[in-house]
Amino acid sequence: METKTLLKRIKERDPHHEYFQQAAGSLLKSISRPLRNYPDLNDSALMERLLEPERVITFRVPWIDDQGRAHVNRGFRVQMNGALGPYKGGLRFHPSVNLDVLSFLALEQTVKNALTGLPLGGGKGGSDFDPKGRSDDEIMLFCQAFMAEFHHHMGADTDVPAGDMGVGPREIGYLFGMYRKLGRRHDGGFTGKQLAFGGSLMRVEATGYGVIYFLEHMLANQGEKLDGKTVAISGAGNVARHALAKALDSGARVVTLSDSQGFVEVSKGLTAKHLEAVAEIKNGGGRLGELADRFSGVRYHKGKRPWGVRCDIALPCATQNELGEKDADALVDNGCQWLVEGANMPCSAAAVKRLRDGGVVFGPGKAANAGGVAVSGLEMSQNSRRESWSAGEVDQRLREIMERIHRRCVDHGGQRKTDYLVGADLAGYLRVAEAMAGQGVL
Repeated sequence: METKTLLKRIKERDPHHEYFQQAAGSLLKSISRPLRNYPDLNDSALMERLLEPERVITFRVPWIDDQGRAHVNRGFRVQMNGALGPYKGGLRFHPSVNLDVLSFLALEQTVKNALTGLPLGGGKGGSDFDPKGRSDDEIMLFCQAFMAEFHHHMGADTDVPAGDMGVGPREIGYLFGMYRKLGRRHDGGFTGKQLAFGGSLMRVEATGYGVIYFLEHMLANQGEKLDGKTVAISGAGNVARHALAKALDSGARVVTLSDSQGFVEVSKGLTAKHLEAVAEIKNGGGRLGELADRFSGVRYHKGKRPWGVRCDIALPCATQNELGEKDADALVDNGCQWLVEGANMPCSAAAVKRLRDGGVVFGPGKAANAGGVAVSGLEMSQNSRRESWSAGEVDQRLREIMERIHRRCVDHGGQRKTDYLVGADLAGYLRVAEAMAGQGVL
């Protein structure tokens, strides 16, 4: 089926799924031309099947708050594609969660997981429950209510969820505890667990570190180094903070972080002390603007995004579509040369086009932020072998996986100058499509 026809069908079936349409359109645009060189993987409706989830599970989640009032939230799981292995992807607890968001995330996750080379399918799930402002008891009860239904649909060889926005080690602990109780098993059915019951070292750092490892390979491919480069980062969560930490280790000057209220700018560069304070502020539920109250030389820009600040490298690490076309204009005009996505699809379609047309080397999130799922896969291996690897061993394997992802992007991203978006999409798709073709029409 032609690209235009397939996109039209997607829009007709789910006209309100704008994020999914954006993700699917980007994938189709990237690979439609180079896929002609692979006739064996261009039939049997492989692309149509990839763009239709194998299974979508929706359910209600009733729970009781501390005052004894009953609430009902929606639970979801999009099991996108299991050709390569058990469905793998995070659970997100946030009011914005709906099937559109989760479908786009599940599609991106499928390609991302394929790029790692690990035997992982793709999925994504969560709930429109908002953990902010809720007590530990309320969060525990919600997690247990969520698992009362979801445990029927998951397992170490079926569907292995992890954390995502709003779901950290605390929530994973409550979810896994109920999974273990209801299923009467202790296995690798979850990743991102605490170390006390089967978690892996380096899982918290993995996504942010992986972004920098991928960036360093991109730079090396052009004979450049991160040392001395000026970097603008958005976000102040787990990915942004660990990307900042690893960038500092490599000698970069990181000048921004942000949250939903605005961004901070430090012209001389953020330091380890700034980073420690940011972690304390955010873990305590505070706002990033408090950093300007604690340190001199920190400017806070309320209600603004960091993309007007002059930089060599931009790392959007907050949320989907946070960087629009005007932001891309500002980055290009200010001489930004590289942009690497730390979040999932943080650049709008118009922004991606503007960046690429403006000569910015673009590293898509499906390749660059795969460090998290890579270490999740390593956690699954440790669980199945009843082992626990050292931080050094996990980090070394993470580095090897990010190098492998970069190499696949280069190998599939064109002959003259690497197009990382095309390379990531094509390499990921080919691996999934080959597995699908070998298993018949399912």
